[in-house]
Amino acid sequence: MIVRHIPSWFRLLFVWHGSVLPRVWPRLLIVFCVALLAAALRHWWLQSLHDSSLSIPAFTLLGVSLAIFLGFRNSVSYDRFWEARKLWGGLSIASRSLTRQILAALGDDADSRRFINNLCAFSYALKGQLRGEDVAGHLRRLLPPDELNRVLAGRFRPALILAWLGREAQRLQREGRLSELQWHALDRNLNTLSEILGGCERIASTPMPFTYRVLLNRTVTFYCLLLPAGLVSSIGWLTPPIAVFIAYTYFALEEIAEELEEPFGTEGNDLPLATLCHTIESSLREMQGLSLDLPPPPRQGIYLH
Repeated sequence: MIVRHIPSWFRLLFVWHGSVLPRVWPRLLIVFCVALLAAALRHWWLQSLHDSSLSIPAFTLLGVSLAIFLGFRNSVSYDRFWEARKLWGGLSIASRSLTRQILAALGDDADSRRFINNLCAFSYALKGQLRGEDVAGHLRRLLPPDELNRVLAGRFRPALILAWLGREAQRLQREGRLSELQWHALDRNLNTLSEILGGCERIASTPMPFTYRVLLNRTVTFYCLLLPAGLVSSIGWLTPPIAVFIAYTYFALEEIAEELEEPFGTEGNDLPLATLCHTIESSLREMQGLSLDLPPPPRQGIYLH
């Protein structure tokens, strides 16, 4: 995720790292070459094939429709991104609430420490499931040996950890270490973790429809490639820079939507899940009276993990 301070408007014109320009410049180069060819052939085209010349009004009408289409696509993608961020914010809140409740009920003993360790492991396991990453190192550090092998052998590791937390709360209640009201309070927060897990799985397993993506990509590409033919009769050799500028707007909007629709990835504008996991663990350790190293700082204003 990009976390750099916003520079001045002038410096923003030249920002490269963290922008989508590195991914769209090959397509912009193609548009530039097509625009150069259109400018070079404009006299021949207008004299020999005047009836087939294109005009700006047709592209204006199509451009407005395409801009609305891209705006809708970006809104849908950002809704997915924002929902994912709210879910991880809810994970932090629920984890702190559970830690507060278990510490108030048991104090700082072996059972509470084991419970809190499993809470920390839940966030790392969720990150690993969403990204398909290996988080076994964190799980070995946090889970008890008898629970570790069962979790590592499972496919849905966060759900297995959550089930253990539920059984542990039930055991403490049966032993009389938790009152009925305290157990119900813990169970409500465990249900919240379950809802967060399901919400993250829903986002990760429900991509945008492929046909929708194909339609948008084809429309944007053909529009930007045909645009020089519509501009050249009016602005001549100014067609290459103007066509590239317009194409950059459309290509960049499409690329931003592609990036935001998968918020659990590892691109510049995706959620920094590793940092969020570290922040959750740090806050829980601090509630225990312990300390944890600060998370790695962003490099060049971007969290890369």
